[in-house]
Amino acid sequence: MTQKFAPDGAVIPVTKVIAGPCVVVQIKTEKNDGYSAVQLGFGLKKSKNINKPQTGHLKKLGNFRYLREFRIPEAEAAKLALGSKITSQVFQSGDMVKVTGLSKGKGFQGVVRRHGFHGSPATHGHKDQLRMPGSIGAGGNQHVLKGRRMPGQMGDSQVTVLNLEVVEINPENNEIFVKGALPGARNNLLLLAGDGEIVIETEAPAMTAEKAEESMLNDDKKTLEHENIKTNH
Repeated sequence: MTQKFAPDGAVIPVTKVIAGPCVVVQIKTEKNDGYSAVQLGFGLKKSKNINKPQTGHLKKLGNFRYLREFRIPEAEAAKLALGSKITSQVFQSGDMVKVTGLSKGKGFQGVVRRHGFHGSPATHGHKDQLRMPGSIGAGGNQHVLKGRRMPGQMGDSQVTVLNLEVVEINPENNEIFVKGALPGARNNLLLLAGDGEIVIETEAPAMTAEKAEESMLNDDKKTLEHENIKTNH
């Protein structure tokens, strides 16, 4: 987290997010997959840590550390192509975004920290019972009712925060400054989504979904021909 200054001099607490560039690695359509979505690749990963199915799926688009999918309308998906880059310029100052991430893991915690129980009195026969949960149900039920607040794993779960404001964009470093705190620890993966059109940055002619399917078919034919040649020899 850091801070920015408003024109009137007010201090705005913000979180700096490195957003992209994200590369389109797959486009899902209603016809082929039953729903419309786009899969984006982000971050770098060593080639030795990527298996062959993933290598074929990425089709030399890059060795990505993360692959995440976003549901989008089919009209927006039609504008995208394999290899297209989405950068921080997809957002503007003043946009309201939805941020999803994994919260910090706290491990196994008791009811005082996990649920805010105030504990038992420190007197009148409550020895070694100060932070106990107390009764967990009547004896007649013969089982613990579902949803009972009890000790357990705390944190490390998906958290979504709505209506966060984008304060500033730094397109040179692909940085987005979002007002307030965001879920998770430093260097955590976050998913940012908002309303509006998708801005695409293309350095080279991108491969459309139809061309990608055609290329995959041609590769399969080459593989079959190669196998046939091996078999004949």
